[in-house]
Amino acid sequence: MRAILGLEDGTWFEGRSFTGPGEADGEVIFNTGMSGYQEILTDPSYCRQLVCMTYPHIGNYGVNPEDVESGRVQAAGFIVKECCRQPSNFRSVSPLPEYLQENGILGLEGIDTRALTRHIRLQGAMRGVISTEEQDPARVVARAREIPSMQGLNLVDQVTCEVPYLWTENGPEPVRLEQGTSPWSGPGYKVVVYDFGAKWYILKLLKQQGLQVLVLPAGYRAKEVEKLGPDAVFLTNGPGDPAAMPDIIHQISLLIEDYPVGGICLGHQLLGLAMGGNSFKLKFGHHGLNHPVKHLDSGRIEISSQNHGFCVDVSNVDTLKQTYVNLNDNTLEGFVHKDKPIMAVQFHPEAGPGPHDSRRFFNSFYGMIQKSRDG
Repeated sequence: MRAILGLEDGTWFEGRSFTGPGEADGEVIFNTGMSGYQEILTDPSYCRQLVCMTYPHIGNYGVNPEDVESGRVQAAGFIVKECCRQPSNFRSVSPLPEYLQENGILGLEGIDTRALTRHIRLQGAMRGVISTEEQDPARVVARAREIPSMQGLNLVDQVTCEVPYLWTENGPEPVRLEQGTSPWSGPGYKVVVYDFGAKWYILKLLKQQGLQVLVLPAGYRAKEVEKLGPDAVFLTNGPGDPAAMPDIIHQISLLIEDYPVGGICLGHQLLGLAMGGNSFKLKFGHHGLNHPVKHLDSGRIEISSQNHGFCVDVSNVDTLKQTYVNLNDNTLEGFVHKDKPIMAVQFHPEAGPGPHDSRRFFNSFYGMIQKSRDG
């Protein structure tokens, strides 16, 4: 089925839908991972984005229920050079086209993904529309120009959980936080996790540290958190422009006065802004599994999994110490507070998918809580 991808700058590509008729719109970005497409599709940080995979053959190992990062597909659309319809893997339960169809997501194949990637690298990430229904490229382009820009867009409300839940060995378990009752049970430090679009693998690794993990919707107030009596607070990844979330930033500024706080990706950006830093949009973002970052104290190089279109600059914040930088463009990839128990990284130490070079972040977070609470 013929499909048109139109970009806001007037560029367009002709391909074919491998999921049937439909339309999709969002910011067009590219991901350099050779695998991990199921985790990418279900990562809430890809909300309102049309994801182009640079690796040419996608879908060869199918999909399975164990590798999802949330309860549904989060990407607005999926762009590949060639989609494999007959996967071969012992863990596969269905092919990729069927999975996307079940989730109502449009898949586009048959375009020159190298040309699209190069165009985005040169011109920057931009708004786009995929359509099988509109066959006039000029009209598809015109519609792309009407989409809201990612800059200034708060998308957290679209991906955060609706009700609080505990993360258990069997996954999320909803809880009712009634006055006078405690959601905590069992041993382990109590950690409140703000869900800005949390990847489930982050929650799994926090749980593996022996922590009790209570996930809250993004709108929870700091004074409500105080009533829960946690030992620490964790801020997750998520989509959108961090500068468009002033109320969340204010709540974080209150939380850091009373609790050890850790953050990943959007959580890292929001923490930086809460402490006086500035954010800016990257030209084409960091999306892939092979980004080198340098740990400044040791000089150690780690290969990281990344997914973000914005960065934070805290060079003007004297109370923060920069811990990691990106070796591709020297942007900030991590910081700690010089006096308070606060630590954050821009990349994804949980990987899922990706290398495990940075998994020690979760051990460090546990150690930070332990030092803060037990001395």
